[in-house]
Amino acid sequence: MMNLTQVTYFTLAAYFDTRVFKHLFFLIVLCLYVLIIVSNVLLIVVICMSRSLHEPMYLFLCSLFVNEVHGSTGLFPLLLIQILSDVHTISVPFCFLQIFYVYTYANVELCNLAVMSFDRYIAICYPLQYNTRMTTHRAFIFIAVIWLFSFVKVLITLSLHLRLTLCGNVIDNVACNNYLVVKLACSNTSVNNIWGIFGVILTVVVPLVPILFSYMRILKVCFFGCKQTRQKALSTCSPHLASLLNFSFGCMFETIQSRFDMSAVPRVVRIMLSLYFLIIQPLLNPVMFGLQMSKIRNACKDLFCHNKLTCHTDQM
Repeated sequence: MMNLTQVTYFTLAAYFDTRVFKHLFFLIVLCLYVLIIVSNVLLIVVICMSRSLHEPMYLFLCSLFVNEVHGSTGLFPLLLIQILSDVHTISVPFCFLQIFYVYTYANVELCNLAVMSFDRYIAICYPLQYNTRMTTHRAFIFIAVIWLFSFVKVLITLSLHLRLTLCGNVIDNVACNNYLVVKLACSNTSVNNIWGIFGVILTVVVPLVPILFSYMRILKVCFFGCKQTRQKALSTCSPHLASLLNFSFGCMFETIQSRFDMSAVPRVVRIMLSLYFLIIQPLLNPVMFGLQMSKIRNACKDLFCHNKLTCHTDQM
């Protein structure tokens, strides 16, 4: 038995020998990471630089894109190092740092999607009162509360680990996982478990309430509203619903993979399922919101066309 403060590293046991394909996997993962960073940062820049997008809905989207970069940064750099390494270990500080990044990402993502659903509810059900009910100032407050709440919650979770006594240091995953670290404990984990249940209520149940409420009211308006209202609801809510469902499925895959015996499933499939919400969600969100929303597309065109025109004029 050893106290967590005495453990210097964890072994990530889910990796397997890829032999000659090691560098191919590295290039594929690197390309995915670059694509995620470039696409999300591009949309962050467009929203920040275009005054026409300085509205609550686009500010929430900007927060969402920032979170995709935040979550990806917690996974990909260490994943790339592990792919090239022959010894798949991670130091305790870096393991805790990765847990912090990944779990704050998951918290912020769901809370952000909940606030976005409430924003769409006000825009569709109370269009004439939208500018007074959902102001830019209120949007900034919502975003600040979401990020602060997520940071504090995860820091409390990690601080509870310091009192644990471990019976091992092998994590059966390709990345650090809060549940799997607690699972290694020989000491009493009742406090961790109680806080874990309370944390699930805070980060899953509480955001689901405004999401379900908002979409029940939006559906009611769609059924009894005019054709124009239905079209507006469909165009603004479809990317949000797709993002919400994709993230929910990803979290479900990760939960099943870490809590149940998946030895019958091929290891490659297990790895893909555990990383789904950290790879597919940051890839799809820029595509779904960037391509679906005409105002963002037009802002991209205006920004880059203006830059090209300015450069051409300067050369003349």
